Amino acid sequence: MFSRDIGIDLGTANVIIFQRGRGIVIQEPAVVAIDTDNHRVLAVGGEARRMIGRTPGNIMAVHPLREGVIADYDVTEAMLKHFVRRVLRQPRLLRPQMVVCVPSGVTDVEKRAVQEAAIQAGAKRVYLISEPMAAAIGAGIDVSQPVGHLVVDVGGGTTDAAVSSLGGEVVSDSIRVGGSKMDESIIRYVRREFNVVIGERTAEELKVKIGCALRPEEPETMEVTGRDAVTGLPRPVTISSLHIYEALEETLSQITQMIRSILERTPPELGSDIYDHGLVLTGGGALLKGFPDLIARETGITSYLVDDPIACVARGTGQVLEILDSVERSAVLTASI
Repeated sequence: MFSRDIGIDLGTANVIIFQRGRGIVIQEPAVVAIDTDNHRVLAVGGEARRMIGRTPGNIMAVHPLREGVIADYDVTEAMLKHFVRRVLRQPRLLRPQMVVCVPSGVTDVEKRAVQEAAIQAGAKRVYLISEPMAAAIGAGIDVSQPVGHLVVDVGGGTTDAAVSSLGGEVVSDSIRVGGSKMDESIIRYVRREFNVVIGERTAEELKVKIGCALRPEEPETMEVTGRDAVTGLPRPVTISSLHIYEALEETLSQITQMIRSILERTPPELGSDIYDHGLVLTGGGALLKGFPDLIARETGITSYLVDDPIACVARGTGQVLEILDSVERSAVLTASI
């Protein structure tokens, strides 16, 4: 028997929903297609993502969340309602409790916006949990123990890192750099070096297929077609993994600097625990080839990529749902409404 309570990883790139008793029931891109003439929602999720860069003038495919926070409240609310309705059919009859992830560095105003959007989508009560804490729980770490663990979650809009011990975050940080910034870096690089304009879907494809965090010894290549910045005509161009490495170098440096900063502020005893147990990596951005090796090289600490890093945060919310009553007043949940 499953419960109506759900956990939501409300990410910049993807929305993943975990239902108590059923597991992950929704894993869709956080994209909404809107008819700008009448502000009607035409498509949500994967169907809307396929429209990016291919829509007529009156239809716009948008990401309602930017850098881990709500950029368009009304569109976010509509997207959440759509997904919750798919999971629960009639959410208004028996309103569920929801656990929703937020980046570590969000403001009270941004937290309130997430809570209100979830309430409007049909929640009876909303709990917020930081992404790195949810990631730690989803990775199988017992955060209640007096042992230090460092989890780094590289999402679409933000990279969050936190050292946890005794059920709370001892040191945490969040920077608005993630998979989307990597895609933007690739777009800028290709335009600068090849005078060709490519779209975000093409940039993401380059990142996933030939992207790498360390300088490649045997570069791979991939041909893509973009728009010539001078003539405006379509033009194919061959991109190598060395190009992608150079494009991502500055963005990855920001992430490694943030992790080093976290370690510098970590109490010595917890730092010793982290050195012994290693650093845990989650999030879709951590799937970049060679990323764990880059972090290990920059920090001197063994780095591990969890199984299914994209769904790790959502799994964490699901585990919190299972023990919601016992953790309701603990430091794990940052706020409720």
